[in-house]
Amino acid sequence: MSCLSRALEDFYSLHGDYKTKLVLNVRDSNDMVIDAAAAAVELLRKGVDAIIGPQKSEQANFVMDLGDRAHVPIISFSATSPSLIPRTRYFIRTAQSDANQVGAIASICKAFQFSQAVVIYEDTEFGNGILPNMANALQDVNTRISYRSVMPRTASDDAIYGELYKMMTMQTRVFVVHTSQSLGGRIFLKAKELGMMSSGYAWIVTNGITDLFDLMDLDVIEAMQGVLGVKPLLPLESQERKSFALRWIRSFMLDNHHVRPAEVSVFGCWAYDTMWALAMAAETLENTGKKVLKSVAHVDPQGPFTIPVSETGPLLLDAILATRFTGISGEFHLENGQLTQTRYQIVNIVGTAQREVGIWVPPYHGVHRELNPNVTGPYHITKEKFKSIIWPGDSTTAPRGWEVPVSGKKLRIGVPVKPGFNEFLQVELNHATNAITVSGYYKEIFDSVMAALPYAVPHEFVPYPFFNPDGSRIGNYSDLVYQVSLQEKYDAALGDITITANRSIYADFTLPYAEGGITSVVPIKYEDENGMSTFTQPLTKELWLTTALFYTSTALAVWIIARRIADPPGQHAGLIAYFPFFPGEGFQSNLLCLVLVTWALVASLLNSTYTASLSSRLTLQRLQPSIMDVTKLIRNGKNVGCQEGSFLVDYLKWLGFDESKIKTFMSADAVDEALTLGSEYGGISAFYDVLPHIRYFLVEYCQKYMMMGPIHRTDGFAFVFPKGSPIVADVSRAIVQLTEDGKIQEIDQLLSADPQCASPDSFSSATRVTLRSFVVLFAITGCVTLACLIISLFLHLRTNTEFIQRMSELKANLCSRSFPQIMSDFKALLRQRLGSFFGYLKQIKHLFRPNATGDSDH
Repeated sequence: MSCLSRALEDFYSLHGDYKTKLVLNVRDSNDMVIDAAAAAVELLRKGVDAIIGPQKSEQANFVMDLGDRAHVPIISFSATSPSLIPRTRYFIRTAQSDANQVGAIASICKAFQFSQAVVIYEDTEFGNGILPNMANALQDVNTRISYRSVMPRTASDDAIYGELYKMMTMQTRVFVVHTSQSLGGRIFLKAKELGMMSSGYAWIVTNGITDLFDLMDLDVIEAMQGVLGVKPLLPLESQERKSFALRWIRSFMLDNHHVRPAEVSVFGCWAYDTMWALAMAAETLENTGKKVLKSVAHVDPQGPFTIPVSETGPLLLDAILATRFTGISGEFHLENGQLTQTRYQIVNIVGTAQREVGIWVPPYHGVHRELNPNVTGPYHITKEKFKSIIWPGDSTTAPRGWEVPVSGKKLRIGVPVKPGFNEFLQVELNHATNAITVSGYYKEIFDSVMAALPYAVPHEFVPYPFFNPDGSRIGNYSDLVYQVSLQEKYDAALGDITITANRSIYADFTLPYAEGGITSVVPIKYEDENGMSTFTQPLTKELWLTTALFYTSTALAVWIIARRIADPPGQHAGLIAYFPFFPGEGFQSNLLCLVLVTWALVASLLNSTYTASLSSRLTLQRLQPSIMDVTKLIRNGKNVGCQEGSFLVDYLKWLGFDESKIKTFMSADAVDEALTLGSEYGGISAFYDVLPHIRYFLVEYCQKYMMMGPIHRTDGFAFVFPKGSPIVADVSRAIVQLTEDGKIQEIDQLLSADPQCASPDSFSSATRVTLRSFVVLFAITGCVTLACLIISLFLHLRTNTEFIQRMSELKANLCSRSFPQIMSDFKALLRQRLGSFFGYLKQIKHLFRPNATGDSDH
């Protein structure tokens, strides 16, 4: 009221010639919505041209509808809830919306890397309205709201104490407070009493508290030491503002001598500028020739909310929206019925003053130490952009934003308890003392990671049994992950817990510390080394056929060449029969020797390779999986198995296995028994599991099983934490560091005993010789043989005088005879040659005909 009154005095003292003059009709709402509504109805019935107020957002939420019905502008300089705009056309907000300051709060969280925060807000229109904008702004900088504390304005001290104690037991140490001045003061008094204003905590308050800081009691100010706050940045000190501030303080202190001296708040500045804007709009309307005169319609006294409709209200509304000037709060410019967004000041409460530590410039220029209107560039926010900050507890070190443990409580680590498959994590529970002993590879990894963190994390192991004593199942790995997300009994979990898409929906995983992948084991089948076709196995079918083809073609070539040397047909047949085994003996022809030597080289290499391969097959057992692939398992309706409680049941269904064909097991011994029986006798044909368990299983049951098929890619084993837990990033970094340093591999070697027998995968087994190994040799012998045939034919034709004479006669005849005569002679010659060839074959046949005594003449 002092600012509004001072504004009218200052305005008309400077504009004494104005034809219009505003007259205030004051009504007290008694801080009640119903009283504010009654006062608004009374004023509207009296024919006011505009209503300045109400001050509370919940009051404005009701009164603005009355203004919309009466076509009267409702102007508020302190109702800041974002939910009020745009509600009605006739509501004007000459204050900054609370939605404008959430970016400044988010910039603080981003600069100091606060991964999560608790929002404490008042259960009113003022408090609830900011929450959607706050959540979006914090999400944009990767800060999660871990808890929302809703406090009634009239909450008792015990209720505030209990709510703060609950928040103290949580991990989060960053609190954003958005309440009224009175409730905020009580919160900080209780927070100091609980020790929550000490080192390691971070408190951020909105302008609802920061703007009225000077009006708070000294004990509240003492409790708020180290708090960060945001508030709209007023322009640099001008002569007008200094003069107004001095006059306002004198006037305020005369009327309120029992209150300690205070600076004029930003709400007072907005009230001052609001009155100036309304006075300027009224004069503007008067100068256009349109009188500001309300036409009051008939009012029915029986209707509680029956009010007249203003004829000049729309004109006055347009005039106010078009008004623009520089006031003591800065540039007065309305967009969409409210002040345009301004810069925000980030202050640090030290002593009895608010010390500026940064300026937030919307929307893309970030935080700066000093105001510089020429700053351009990208949106950079770092803690170096701030001046030095004194945090709660007089600490100059920025807090992490979270702490472990909380209020002396240890981190509860859930460990799975199951009867089998405990090779990597053993959990022993003493039922008499309830003491738990955890050991194994995964526990060693966990201890190393915790030791690598830059801070201590006291923890205790809490068992999570998968089965009741009677054997009935309680839960599985997915249930354990879900229990961690609830944070009722477990704060984290370790063990052979695979990262899956479904589990990551409600919990956070660290980076994997063990390899992933799914594969299967099947019984080993040994080849029969005494089979009837064993002698054919060393060479592939293609190599056998190619060898036979080259044997035949080389024999034919030898016969053709040898025919020029050994005329008797009997010698030709014998030559073909024995030349591969005794090459080159008794021949004088160089061409024939060259062909035989080349083939002898190929035959010798083939013979030695065949002998070596056959020997290895007769002396070594060749291993084969009993089932070759997954499709054959599914097609033949074979049973398969996996661990009890594992996610692999759903995975096997996804592969195509029928649910009735999937069996689960609680121990490796049960798996061994089922694989030995096979599907035909009620067992299984293959067992599926993750790679670490499969490899350990193969070592334990060596020479009985082997891995089958491809390795299906999955993420590995990881530690589980609740969604949004800030410790996940630090644990993941520790895992990466231990991996790079070789620490995890070192633990693996120390804890993994050397197997007493080799894995079946490492056994040597003979391989078949393929055609590819002899392609070059066959090409060489083929080229040599063909070349020798061509040379032999050429030499034969050259030395055959009869052939030369016939060719000369043929040439002469061709020149003197017609084409039909030539063709006739050619046919006769062809018949003659064919007759000679068949006669030659009859002579060879005669050599093999038995004589009178039954013997053959070879």
